[in-house]
Amino acid sequence: MQTLRETEVGKTVSVVKLHGEGAVKRRIMDMGITKGTQVYVRKVAPLGDPVEVTVRGYELSLRKEDAQMVEVQ
Repeated sequence: MQTLRETEVGKTVSVVKLHGEGAVKRRIMDMGITKGTQVYVRKVAPLGDPVEVTVRGYELSLRKEDAQMVEVQ
């Protein structure tokens, strides 16, 4: 299992599954990260937090805890 947090900069991946519960999972889905969505990893901050990605044509910054909940392929 690979997560969005572990994905290398410059790679495009597809979302397989969202882990987590309740409000956190709903917030991630509201940002456009749903099963089957293509996500491009643009940059990662020097200490690994946050991760900047492009989803559905817009830029999004995710905390590493949130990026860890997104399983990708």
